[in-house]
Amino acid sequence: MQTINKKDIPQELTVEVEKLSNLGYGIAKIDGYVIFIEGACPGDTVKIRIGKKNKNYANAKVLEVIKPSKARIEPFCPMQKICGACQLQFIDYNAQLKLKKEIVEDTMRNILGEIPEIRDVIPSPKIKEYRHKIQYPVSETKDSKRIIAGYYKSGTHELVNIKYCPIQPAYCDKIIEFIKEKAKECGVTGYRENSGELRHIVIRTSEYNKKSLIVLVINSDKITENIKSLAGRIYRELENISGVAVNFNKKNTNVILGDKTKILEGEGFIEEKLCDKIFKVGAKTFFQVNPQSADNIFRYVKEYISQNFSKPKILDAYAGITAFGICLSDIAEKVVSVEEVKESVELAQEVVKENQIRNIELNNMDAGRFFEEELKSGESFDITILDPPRKGCTKESLDYAYNLTKKQIIYVSCNPATLARDLKYLKEKGCKIEYIQPFDMFPHTYHIENAAIININ
Repeated sequence: MQTINKKDIPQELTVEVEKLSNLGYGIAKIDGYVIFIEGACPGDTVKIRIGKKNKNYANAKVLEVIKPSKARIEPFCPMQKICGACQLQFIDYNAQLKLKKEIVEDTMRNILGEIPEIRDVIPSPKIKEYRHKIQYPVSETKDSKRIIAGYYKSGTHELVNIKYCPIQPAYCDKIIEFIKEKAKECGVTGYRENSGELRHIVIRTSEYNKKSLIVLVINSDKITENIKSLAGRIYRELENISGVAVNFNKKNTNVILGDKTKILEGEGFIEEKLCDKIFKVGAKTFFQVNPQSADNIFRYVKEYISQNFSKPKILDAYAGITAFGICLSDIAEKVVSVEEVKESVELAQEVVKENQIRNIELNNMDAGRFFEEELKSGESFDITILDPPRKGCTKESLDYAYNLTKKQIIYVSCNPATLARDLKYLKEKGCKIEYIQPFDMFPHTYHIENAAIININ
């Protein structure tokens, strides 16, 4: 294929957008040279301005849409181009689903080396007000010291003050505005240039009963009277607040939550419903941000296992609050779960006790160490559920899962790239990929959740 020298690419040019990258950028090519275009839709003809040029690709932004794709629509959020959180909101939702399937296919082709059966994406039940975990960085204006909170402008550290976000429940907007207003009244300062008290506002809100847990992340290891006053006002003056907590994080890091959390008002959790069971979700508990789409995944996995197994023995690895294990307990002979976060295991213990579930064994320890002990004892499972963080599994964890599992691994992943990498490793060990079922957990973003069904032999 003919290639072009990057020096020969003009600063401004008109291109046709071919497809979408795994990070949500439109892709165009000039004689084999790839251009990633922010805000471009496959099928668009756009005039672009080239930014940084690398050896094999360049980045660009749209100057003008000359001929729009049939899939291009007007974003329903006026802040879409500024905020940076909903990269694909200018694309029709049904087209988003098709593009996300293509992202999974391309990722499998490029990393796994083949495209297994990939089914059509199961859509999110909601495409507005679906996000039930909100994490807003907090700052304050230089002169007026007004508290602001929102999202960072795409590709920058410039904080966009958000007053209305249509992908989160409307009452969360009211909570944020209340906290911004009352924080200043209580003498709480916003985080700015490594100083100030209030660093983030985190809201965990329930689809099930609409209650919210508020977490104030502070740049301190001590709780001031000002923070106590703010927490008290949030709890007393706002409706449906289950509790208010303070999280301590003085580290110069992008990690939002620190290691220590203290409950100041009310309870330290919200309740959420999955598979007709009520779960407790704490400040640091991993739980999907889109509860209705998560329910789709859990019910799908449960139905698949019911149709293909009779009372299997199930290992729930990276279990979090053991949501999979608890949902699957009534179709399993036994469920064994492992999770290293103590708070998550304690919340799971409460749910197991309240539901009188007697066939679950909860283990609070490092997954790798647990797997090793299970192998030494000669333990094995019919099915292993893997639901790791975005970085995927280590090779050691995959080895353990493979050696502990007799029939199937069901691997749930929010990152197609690490999923493809781990599937390749399991395939090299002799596993067969039955199929991949994508779910849209994050409408209007490039993110896509997948459940891979893997046969051991």
